[in-house]
Amino acid sequence: MSLIELDYYRAAHPVDVIEQVAHLNDWNFERTGDDEIAVAVEGHWTNYHISYAWMEDFESLHFACGFDVKVHDSRFAELMRLISQINEQLLMGHFDLWEQEGAIMFRHSLLLAGGAEPTEAQVEVMLSSAIETCEAYYQAFQFVLWSGATAREALESTMFETVGEA
Repeated sequence: MSLIELDYYRAAHPVDVIEQVAHLNDWNFERTGDDEIAVAVEGHWTNYHISYAWMEDFESLHFACGFDVKVHDSRFAELMRLISQINEQLLMGHFDLWEQEGAIMFRHSLLLAGGAEPTEAQVEVMLSSAIETCEAYYQAFQFVLWSGATAREALESTMFETVGEA
């Protein structure tokens, strides 16, 4: 089977759409190139560093969300167990550990094959769902890295449903 290269007309560059959405939502952003834009978002637990990158060869809009954590070699194996257990629960996107940078990343891609255009709603949902996911698991990462908890203990201590009001 061979791959056929087709050239589709796009009304707007996918990163241009993200820039428009960023303007409309007053997001802090920087256009770092024709095919990439960086967005800064303040979360409840930490600040998130987001990158949208257009990957022409794959007709895909790649989304990466990183946050500051310090990954120690002694906790590497347990952190990988935690990432695996979290990823089993996710419907969209996944967490990765970038060893050289010592960074945990949440990644997702929006396929736009055949000349499809990203919508403002897709861009906003991609960002908001990623932030919600990162916020939901941030403390589990911290428990494994700083408290010496196992992956299972960290998930159990952070994934509970609050009932009632204080």
